[in-house]
Amino acid sequence: MPSGRRDVTVDLPRKRMAAGLLITDADERVLLVDPVYKAEWEIPGGCVEADESPHQAAIRECREELGLDLSPGRLVVVDWVPARDGRTEGVMVVYDGGTLDATATKRIVVPPDELKGWAWSDPPQTARRVRPLLARRITEALHARADGCCHYLEDGVRVT
Repeated sequence: MPSGRRDVTVDLPRKRMAAGLLITDADERVLLVDPVYKAEWEIPGGCVEADESPHQAAIRECREELGLDLSPGRLVVVDWVPARDGRTEGVMVVYDGGTLDATATKRIVVPPDELKGWAWSDPPQTARRVRPLLARRITEALHARADGCCHYLEDGVRVT
């Protein structure tokens, strides 16, 4: 960029972004984590930091939250969520975290200052543990994984 010219992207709107992993066991139960800072459970993942790709955020968050070095698979969900309850709008992405076997599961170690624990959750347990928005996102991620595609969602509802 020639000197003296202003970067026009500086004033563009910003969106919050998070990346998560859909991790299952052989019985298709979803791995959920129980944060110390809120009542609802989550999938492993978190905020994408400045100058970090969503893929790298998923890797980092998995290492921080589960103590596992997983290589995320393909993208299964992109979910735009509107602003609400003091939260800005955002874009949430979910990667296929694969299926953990018993050996990998035994290596899970959660940080006690961030998580109370973790659990495998079948669909009814998942619906009780997570917010409705995340329950919809998880359901769509499971469908996308099975279909071999990526689903685009708005507020947890499939658009395409």
